[in-house]
Amino acid sequence: MAAKKPFLSDIQTIRKRAREHIERGAVTHGYTADRDTVIKVLNEALATEIVCVLRYKYHHYMAAGIHAQSVAAEFLQHANEEQEHADRIAERITQLDGAPNLNPEGLTTRAHSDYVEGDDLVDMIKEDLVAERIAIDSYREIVQYLGNDDPTSRRMMEEILAVEEEHAEDMKTLLEELGKEGEPPKPRDMHRK
Repeated sequence: MAAKKPFLSDIQTIRKRAREHIERGAVTHGYTADRDTVIKVLNEALATEIVCVLRYKYHHYMAAGIHAQSVAAEFLQHANEEQEHADRIAERITQLDGAPNLNPEGLTTRAHSDYVEGDDLVDMIKEDLVAERIAIDSYREIVQYLGNDDPTSRRMMEEILAVEEEHAEDMKTLLEELGKEGEPPKPRDMHRK
């Protein structure tokens, strides 16, 4: 039989540590991540989200064609969700006693995804899908990096990652519905094999 491990450290020790360095706010003695690196990585994710907001907003306003109204509505919904992600990330950076980098200068170099406008509705959807795929891979790496060293940031990034995966699936579905030329694909002949 294994020896029982105490659930909590000595409560007196926890109380004492809580009073030390109170200017650090949420960053307690038990925070084991490299805070500076976490803030840098989160600022890159913040830049990625802001670039995605701008790209989706541009696509929302520039969508044209017979199917533009429904696709533009999807672009706007995604832009709003990306803004929510940016707000959550900025808030977490401040909780870690960092400063969210909202300076527009260098925004695209800090972001993981590119800002590509696209020439038509299909190009716009493809560019949004590519950007979502980039976010998915980079956010998955961030989640793995954070591991158990910063479970709050990890959980936030996992939740954002799940939404990015939904966005990618939405863009994939739109591409399938519009076909290669921007019009709905012809119905398949159910009798042909």
